[in-house]
Amino acid sequence: MIHRLNQPDYDRWAGQIRRTGGCRQPIHLRGKVEHYDQATGHLLHRFSTSTEPNGVLRVACKTRRASRCPACAEVYRADTYQLVRAGLVGGKGVPETVSAHPCLFVTLTAPSFGAVHVRREKNGKVLPCHARRDAETCPHGRTMSCTDRHSADDSRLGEPLCPDCYDYDGSVLFNAISPELWRRFTLALRRRFARLNGLTVKALREHVSIAFAKVAEYQRRGVVHFHAVIRLDGPDGPGSPPPSWATADALAQAVQHAAAVVTAEIKPLSRTIRWGTQLDVRPITMDGDLTEQAVAAYIAKYATKAAECVGTLDRRIQPLDDLAALPVREHARRLIAACMRLGSEPGLADLRLTHWAHMLGFRGHFSTKSRRYSTTLGALRSAREEHMRAEQITTGRLALFDEDTVLVIAHWAYAGQGLSVGEQLLASAITGQHPPHLGGPDDR
Repeated sequence: MIHRLNQPDYDRWAGQIRRTGGCRQPIHLRGKVEHYDQATGHLLHRFSTSTEPNGVLRVACKTRRASRCPACAEVYRADTYQLVRAGLVGGKGVPETVSAHPCLFVTLTAPSFGAVHVRREKNGKVLPCHARRDAETCPHGRTMSCTDRHSADDSRLGEPLCPDCYDYDGSVLFNAISPELWRRFTLALRRRFARLNGLTVKALREHVSIAFAKVAEYQRRGVVHFHAVIRLDGPDGPGSPPPSWATADALAQAVQHAAAVVTAEIKPLSRTIRWGTQLDVRPITMDGDLTEQAVAAYIAKYATKAAECVGTLDRRIQPLDDLAALPVREHARRLIAACMRLGSEPGLADLRLTHWAHMLGFRGHFSTKSRRYSTTLGALRSAREEHMRAEQITTGRLALFDEDTVLVIAHWAYAGQGLSVGEQLLASAITGQHPPHLGGPDDR
């Protein structure tokens, strides 16, 4: 840290750190970019990393995982918040009249794969986990009861009462097939909504379109469930109102039916996968408990999290890795082992369970939306980049050229990633963020 502070180019290095927003693992690029006048071939401007600290340009990693880089994950979370909220109240290219369209907040859960330790509350009082007077004893000699009142940070939450009885295969198979289950749910939803109104799916498109945005969240037991915003629009999208007969109640009925009937088959194992019975369907209002801000914030929060929040890793697990040596919970270790074992079966190769073992089998996108729901993450990033470019031109740090008459030639090469321990502490001080945890190799 002292060495970096005493470098003559420290101010330049600190400027790079500020521009990355405090990224914990910035990408190092080596290269140059040149602007030429297309008519004359005259060099108008050149930028080269040869004059930068250590000869590299440090740019943000842009990961969505908060476990890897909280700064970049916060940008992703904020963009997701704006995307979801724009589909509820307008803005970002969506008309404000969309706030009057019927809209539901839906949570689709996984079925039970065995009793697990849970924390339940009623009227502000924590209830016993699994209190049973005549609790059965499982085939492995464990009493299927727990009278403890678990705290919110109890490490046993999500752990099976009997790991040997728990259906680990079913858990990872549900994670793997859940993206397909969601796709079939959206199709069944449209079919059911059309039938409730006496229309075919083709005829429904002439009157109503159904838009959605959803995010996947890991439960403590290691399975995903989906939170979704589902909205009714007119045939032209958010700019057109739905007909009067397209109500939130009818949409709720269609959601309940679709969630109950949709299934997906895993033929090599003769298993049928379906949603759990715990379905939550609530209307979104502009006032009350479930406002557009609360929904957008709730969905955006989980866009930056993955399986590591339930005790597994945020990196891929190789087939030669020693599972017994992984720094994970025993419950997560068994889920990973199930992925590895099932992934070796030829009939399940399409599920790529071995490749996604660190995600406990889930291989879908965490945040998705229908095309007409609202703006896109790409559009939000482009607007931010254009704003930063305009600011640089205004302050004279970037030359102003007519893009139609300028030829841009760039050459970049990857030169590494990350910061040293001392640089991480300096970056935290520069950006005002909490320093990273600098524990030993055995630290989790």
